[in-house]
Amino acid sequence: MSDSQVTIKLTRDEALVLSHWLERLQMTDLSRVVDDSAVWAPIHRIAGTLDKALHELFAPDHDQRLEAARQRLRPED
Repeated sequence: MSDSQVTIKLTRDEALVLSHWLERLQMTDLSRVVDDSAVWAPIHRIAGTLDKALHELFAPDHDQRLEAARQRLRPED
């Protein structure tokens, strides 16, 4: 079996929200959340890819953009 790549496509809103969540995850006591150290390689790769792709992460209004993205992604009641 070859090591072929998998492509995941996200909207900018999905990417922004996921990037924020991954950042918070990486700042926690990860051993309580992730019990397999092999999972960290893909988590760090995804987080790094998102960091490079999202200029919004460094925008002065990042918090407002993040909250707007969250609102758009939440299902309506």
